Amino acid sequence: MHTPTDEQAHAVDTFRAGHHMVLQAGAGTGKTSTLGLLAATTRHRGRYLAFNKDIADAAATRFPRSVQCRTAHATAFAAVGHRFARRLSSPRQPAWRIGHALGIGSPVRIGNHEISHRTLSHTVLRTVTRFCQSADESPAPYHVPVLRGLGTPNDQAQLAEAVMPYVRKAWKDLQNPEDGVVRFEHDHYLKMWALTKPKIEADFLLLDEAQDTNPVLEQVFAAQRGHAQLVMVGDSAQAIYGWRGARDVMTGFDATHLTLTRSFRFGPLLAEQANRWLAFTDAPIRLTGSDTISTKVGLVTSPDAVLCRTNIGAMTEVMRLLEAGRRVALSRGGQTLTALALAARDLKEGRRTSHPELVLFASWGELQEYAEYDPAGRDLQPFAELVDTHGPEAMIAAVDALTDEDKAEVTVSTAHKAKGREWLGVRIAEDFPPPPDSDELDDSGRPIPEPVSQTDARLAYVAVTRARDQLDLGGLAWIENQAAPVDGA
Repeated sequence: MHTPTDEQAHAVDTFRAGHHMVLQAGAGTGKTSTLGLLAATTRHRGRYLAFNKDIADAAATRFPRSVQCRTAHATAFAAVGHRFARRLSSPRQPAWRIGHALGIGSPVRIGNHEISHRTLSHTVLRTVTRFCQSADESPAPYHVPVLRGLGTPNDQAQLAEAVMPYVRKAWKDLQNPEDGVVRFEHDHYLKMWALTKPKIEADFLLLDEAQDTNPVLEQVFAAQRGHAQLVMVGDSAQAIYGWRGARDVMTGFDATHLTLTRSFRFGPLLAEQANRWLAFTDAPIRLTGSDTISTKVGLVTSPDAVLCRTNIGAMTEVMRLLEAGRRVALSRGGQTLTALALAARDLKEGRRTSHPELVLFASWGELQEYAEYDPAGRDLQPFAELVDTHGPEAMIAAVDALTDEDKAEVTVSTAHKAKGREWLGVRIAEDFPPPPDSDELDDSGRPIPEPVSQTDARLAYVAVTRARDQLDLGGLAWIENQAAPVDGA
């Protein structure tokens, strides 16, 4: 352990004074080491809550024995989930079969779309999941996910009316610890635990990755304020999971707010790149790189990792690298890419697909038309081109040709899945588009680009800060010509 920085020493003093804390820790700033420093200052009982079992296990080797390191799910399992162990080990079955057991037997007509019983079944199960991630007491129509293609509020209201009776039936089914028709998942017992309004027996709680906390866990954590000292740690600029129900609970939390801004992962040049993206967010930090690390920003011909914006971009990179004869790994495997390829094959062969992104397309031609002409379908255009160029079978074969990471020359990952990781050399893939042009013109009559959105800036910040020695901006090089935001704008 290095000598604590002034920021780390300040955090220790604040913790010892008994204050609730929010610790904004930028990329590579020694977050876990700092939490270890806090825990080492007291003999009080502590709990460290992480989202990932590997992170919790690693933390357990760095914290004193007085601090119990677990995931939120492990904590909930010990209290409630163990009663459902039998259902957790039941065999997987298709969503349509679960829907049929719940009573879904026929399609529903909404506008110009016929919603099949398979799609209704998927929607019911996704609604239950969204409810379980929320802080709500019971399932409600706003938990029903929006289906691509149902564009009006009236369409969505009709969908909610159709699925909510089955959602309530599914949630009731899940309460039976012995038997039921709905596949029992870990999020189900976490929600059941939260609904008991549990008291976590500890003198202080450390919540890691707080910027991506689901409301259900936020509710449990905040409820411990009366008897435990609460410490949230994370990086608001890395709040990139809002699309799956997470939200940044750090910014408005009633506590003493501190920062960690010196990165021990990379040097000043990369810190400068990170700060370009931070300027487009409302994050309260800017980073300083370590003078002892000479991270280079420029062309990287043989990167250790290629980071993509989308799964479709990852598939494109995988196929390109395999054609070049490289040994390629894909972060967290290829199930997502295989599912997309199988969905494309179904559509091209004249069958509807149950893939949640593509369920409302009746044919491949309908998807192509949507991707090319509908602004809402622009994100599907690379996918359509990839399928038309290579074909679904070639895409599935590419996934089968992947190598384990420890044997690969290069790892391909989405930026989302790269979060929390680092590599020596990183190249950014080409699927990070610049902002579209606005209606305004500059002095030369050229369109002025729209500002960089906070969502895009956060994802770019995560991507560029995965590098230690070398960073190739690749698909994010357009930032070099992007005007910095005006302070206060």
